This record gives sequence, C-alpha cells and structure tokens, in this order.
Amino acid sequence: MKILVCISNVPDTTSKINFTDGDTKFDTNGVQFVINPNDEFGLTRAMWFKEKQGATVHIATVGDASVEPTMRKALAIGADEGIRIDAVPTDGYFVATQLAEVIKKGAYDLVIAGRESIDYNGGMVPGILAAMLGMNFVNTCISLEVEGSTATAVREIDGGKEKVSTSLPLIIGGQKGLVEESDLKIPNMRGIMMARKKALNVVPASDSNPLTKDQTFEKPAAKGPVKLVDAGNVAELVSLLHNEAKVI
Repeated sequence: MKILVCISNVPDTTSKINFTDGDTKFDTNGVQFVINPNDEFGLTRAMWFKEKQGATVHIATVGDASVEPTMRKALAIGADEGIRIDAVPTDGYFVATQLAEVIKKGAYDLVIAGRESIDYNGGMVPGILAAMLGMNFVNTCISLEVEGSTATAVREIDGGKEKVSTSLPLIIGGQKGLVEESDLKIPNMRGIMMARKKALNVVPASDSNPLTKDQTFEKPAAKGPVKLVDAGNVAELVSLLHNEAKVI
C-alpha cells in the first residue's frame, strides 16, 4: 500500500500572534512552526500501516524552504520520502490543486490529510482533493483499518459516530482519535540522523490561481474584568447576571 500524508506547517499554539502591514499580513517573527496536529495524528496512523502492513509512506507539503524543518521532523518520525511543492500556500483551493498533481503522479492508494489546519481552520482541502480526483472520501475520521483494497473507517457525526466501509483509493480527513495522543511519535536520535539522508524532493508549483484573498486580520477582543462572588451569595450572583451581564 502506498500512502501520502499531507502535512501543514502551522504556528505552535503557544506562539504569540501578531500582524504587520496594517494587519494585512501574518508576522512570522519569533513564531515556532510545527506539524499541524490533525496531520500528526494521520502521520502516526500511516506509521502503523508501515510497521504492520509494510506500507510505503510519503509526505507532501505546499510551502517555501522555511517548511523543510517541519518536513524533516515528519521524516524523522518514519516517513520514507518527502515532497515539497515550491509555493507559498494561500487559500485551500490553491493548496488542493497543488497536492492533486502530486497524488496523480504518485498513484497513491491512501491519502491522509488533516480535517483542517489549526492556523486558518478552512477544513476544505481533503474534500476538494476528493472531488478533483474522483476518489472516495471520509471526513472527520477517527478510526481507519485497511484489508486488501477495502477500508473500514469510523467518523464523527453530530451526536455520535458512523462506521463506513469503502474501497481504495481513498482520501480521509483525519483528526484526534485516529490514534491516541499517547501514541504520537517523537523523533529519536536515530530517526533524526536517518531523516538527513532521506529524499526531500522539491517540485515546481502547477498553474493555479487562489479563489480567495485575505483582506485583513483582527485579534480577538481582550477579556474583560472578572467579578468574584462569594459561593453562598446566590442573590448577588443572580442580580449581576440579570442587571449587568443581562443573560437572564
């Protein structure tokens, strides 16, 4: 089985976020970038298929040279080969068109993408890919097993879970639950050294124009002051909720 894991290079959630040029551009100064968490769950699941079923695992990322440290981490975790599409990612449609070309040429049986990235939370790339390539698609996937050419997946739905069966080739939008957090792999020294020797191929971007453009960014409003009410003073709490907060 040949697997492609789509990797997004995203800011660490502990990073301090700022904007420049009149709040029209994201300021990357001092920001540490990591593998998108939803993609990391997918990469770990791909490693399971590699260890248990002998699958070949490639990773692909749309980005300039600055994303390569994140890709090297994925290679150190165990991916066999990396593909960097040399373009700055803009909107989800643009990213999907770039990944689609890689998938076509690679003839992958299984494409694992994160349900969404934690920077822009577009949640559109896996679905667009499936539509472009005519491949089966399971979104919000929290469990995946493959036997031969048949895949069995569990996905989250409103109020519950749904178990589905489909055939390869398949694209999934994975998320937390695809593997346990305790199973996420941390690169060890041997993996880091081996990653330096693994192929990280840079391919030119295909012709594609983004459909959207960021106009401006705005930080959430600062939290207001907090009033503390004694646990036994229910009357004051009700009064504040009614007269000041106006929620009752």
